[in-house]
Amino acid sequence: MRHSFKTAMLVVTTSFMCSMTTSACTNTGEKVTIEDTMIATDSGYIDKNLFTVSNRTVTPTDFTYAAEQTINGVVSIKSFATPRSSRYSNDAFSDPFFDFFFGNPYRRRQQQEPQQQPEQQQLGLGSGVIISADGYIVTNNHVIDGAERLEITLNDNRTFEAVIIGTDATTDLALIKIEAENLPVIPIGNSESLKVGEWVLAVGNPFGFTSTVTAGIVSAKARNISSITNGRAMGIESFIQTDAAVNPGNSGGALVNTSGELVGINTAIYSQTGNYAGYSFAIPTTIVTKIVTDLKQYGTVQRAILGIGFNELTPKLAKEKNITVVNAGLYVGRVEERSAAMEAGIAEGDVIVAINGVETLNSGQLQEQMSKYRPGDKISVSYIRDNKKHTVNVTLRNNQGDTKVTKAKDMMELGCAFKTVPAETLRQLQIRNGVQVSGLKDGKFKDAGIKEGFIIIDINNTRVSSQSDVEKIYDAIIKSDEYDKVMFITGIYPTGKKVYYAVDIAD
Repeated sequence: MRHSFKTAMLVVTTSFMCSMTTSACTNTGEKVTIEDTMIATDSGYIDKNLFTVSNRTVTPTDFTYAAEQTINGVVSIKSFATPRSSRYSNDAFSDPFFDFFFGNPYRRRQQQEPQQQPEQQQLGLGSGVIISADGYIVTNNHVIDGAERLEITLNDNRTFEAVIIGTDATTDLALIKIEAENLPVIPIGNSESLKVGEWVLAVGNPFGFTSTVTAGIVSAKARNISSITNGRAMGIESFIQTDAAVNPGNSGGALVNTSGELVGINTAIYSQTGNYAGYSFAIPTTIVTKIVTDLKQYGTVQRAILGIGFNELTPKLAKEKNITVVNAGLYVGRVEERSAAMEAGIAEGDVIVAINGVETLNSGQLQEQMSKYRPGDKISVSYIRDNKKHTVNVTLRNNQGDTKVTKAKDMMELGCAFKTVPAETLRQLQIRNGVQVSGLKDGKFKDAGIKEGFIIIDINNTRVSSQSDVEKIYDAIIKSDEYDKVMFITGIYPTGKKVYYAVDIAD
């Protein structure tokens, strides 16, 4: 019985479809031809009352032009550094407690043998993009961070040594330069004109495979990675998200559109294994061009801020604050003193929705817009207050509350040098590490009261053992967006007196 039922249904269905290919009847008995109700397509007939058929003819996308125009403008970057010597060797008897009770014959033999100067080793591999014919190259800060030497290889296999012009850890960008002329340049495109779904190419050197091109589409714009992964914030986060395959070695490489224009610098991937897992992220050229221009002109980034603390507007927050005219935006929870926002009259409870007419409905969009400007620039800010829209002109300031140009700084302003503390001194003072102040002259250290011979144990709760350690901490403080730039130093004098100092290194 069941078999007969299925057969009957099949017959009915087949006969119905056959009748549709000839004619249809209205309830008035009038015959309607197929042309009146159905549309023929490659996959069969469809009812035009239920579906809309596109008449647009899509031209197949050709990536060859973009690849040919950009592949020579991407370089391979190898970074080298000298390994830091370890206090103890890695053998099984390197435990200091074992040494104390039983001695270590291996170490005694090692100390008797002449110590060879360690050679530089390759620290990392990445990519870079040539942005000027005279040798300026943009890459990621993490590609060159900590390098003592940079080796640049062009697509024609020429090799050059590069110098660092400037770095910005906040955006993970760096500008370097090689001494060369008439280099192939990738023209800068406008990342703001990118559309979700648009084809893009990633050009770089994944795993050391030089001149590699992969294709994908723009999956999203103004993406904030840390908000998705619940990870550590990476500074300014307003990434172009794509599904173009990007792997280790692609960092610092080019993201280009089908016209062969640079629209982003490939920076990160979202992966649980460290390799490509479907999503990659690039810094848009709206940010890149501003950062690179500042690094070339000033040696440091001129960063403008509004001076607000905010949360992205959620349905729960909107209901709680009785905000009804918008369902997205940046809810101002705090306005800093001496800030551009305070001067312009922006207040707690306002919802910012646009900068210079460009929507800023999430933190990524706000960061991308703000990164385009310098202190002293004037912008318009649109916001919602009491469910009414307002627009106000704002003169942007820096994190010190003024519009002055920030100058590149170095450790010379501290007014001293640093030398290694002898092992005997460390034992006498019963400390495990430290670096000693020497050659003290006028500068920040002397102004803070530090005297010759002072041994620094830690700075901002980070232990130091060499001048390199001090330099890294100093650079991190200078490049941070914190209003206060202070080195909180713990140390000891050779007499055994322990002292604490606070060294203000702000302008």
